[in-house]
Amino acid sequence: MNDMDTVLNDQEAPHYLGLAPFLRASIAGQDLRSVTKQMLQRLAVDGFNPQLLMNLSIAMQCLNDMALGLAFQSAALAIVQTFTLPAWVQPARIRLLMLATHGGLQANTPLDCLLEGSDVALTVHFVNASLDTLADVPEHDLLFVGIAESDANRGLLAALGRQLQAWPRPVLNAPEHLVATGRDVASQLLQGIPGLVVPINHRLTRTQLLALAAGSNTLSQIAPGLAYPVIVRPLGSQAGTDLCKLDKVEDLDDYLAKVREEDFFLAQFVEYSDLRGRFRKIRVALIDGEPFVGHMAVSSDWMIHYVNAGMYEDRDKRREEARFMDGFADFVHRHKVALNAISERMKLEYLVMDCAETPGGDLLLFEIDHVGVVHAMDVETLFPYKNAHIQKAQAAFREMLSRRMQGLHGWLPAKPATGSWQGGSGSVPGC
Repeated sequence: MNDMDTVLNDQEAPHYLGLAPFLRASIAGQDLRSVTKQMLQRLAVDGFNPQLLMNLSIAMQCLNDMALGLAFQSAALAIVQTFTLPAWVQPARIRLLMLATHGGLQANTPLDCLLEGSDVALTVHFVNASLDTLADVPEHDLLFVGIAESDANRGLLAALGRQLQAWPRPVLNAPEHLVATGRDVASQLLQGIPGLVVPINHRLTRTQLLALAAGSNTLSQIAPGLAYPVIVRPLGSQAGTDLCKLDKVEDLDDYLAKVREEDFFLAQFVEYSDLRGRFRKIRVALIDGEPFVGHMAVSSDWMIHYVNAGMYEDRDKRREEARFMDGFADFVHRHKVALNAISERMKLEYLVMDCAETPGGDLLLFEIDHVGVVHAMDVETLFPYKNAHIQKAQAAFREMLSRRMQGLHGWLPAKPATGSWQGGSGSVPGC
């Protein structure tokens, strides 16, 4: 596959790249700053190219410059609202339209990572809360709502729900069900499932936390049985940003002195370490209700993220992950009842859940939504076992699209999509 430098040195007009190539380059250790510098140089002579602006938005966010990344995104969306990624395999057999909205990398489903190597053409169409109609959306065979649940997006999702009620094409991840992915809503919805532990996320204001810190309120007054240690994070926090375990009430003062947000989630901390003090966090994709493994991170720290768990440095951790992924059917068998119930209650065709197993053998759910990244981009020399498993998920997603296109509403497209529909002068590089 061509690397980022090859793509960006192309003399043709820049085309929209999506997240996948930037993520792949980052995982491979490529210098994204050098790549970004090339794009900025091109921007000096092609400053009104929306595809280039959107690529710069993704690059800047990958470099943790959120403010500049969102500024580039706004500039791109002021010009056009639609961006297309041609299918890797031509001719494209399915035209998938994803509705997205302005925001960071976790504001929308990273579908292009799932569609690598497929014959699915992906069009990303950005909408906002002031939308009046979806009449201007591009032609498509299937529509997928990729917008993350949040306070800011709730009005938009409600408006989309009304407009998509009688949509002439199959709709995946319908907006009226996406509200269930909110931390507080999901944690309530998934209570009472045998073999599943889901700590309830209590939504609290800063004033309420200050009252806890001052002793004028207690955890048991918030919810019976709630006790230290607890987990606290700002509303909308992702990837562990300002996430903290509080072991005692005195820890609240230190936390609130550092974190200036006004709204928070607070939940019971559930111990999930083994006898050696190691924690394991598992990413599972639910595709039409069928579970697929994404990864398993192993760490001595309860707050696990794959990139900081030492998986790249520790061969023994990778061996353990390989054994788990190769034996994933055993995990599914152990938690079949819980996994089936989660899928039935959430009512979404595509979900990503981060979870673990408790010492007692229950499934412990941390988070469930549709914006977690599932990708087959890890370096084969380090992770020879991983990509084959992710490719199963990719194939299942493609097969789900095919089933929906052919059977859900009893119709078929008149003819396969062709290159002329896809627009743009470039093509996503193939393997």
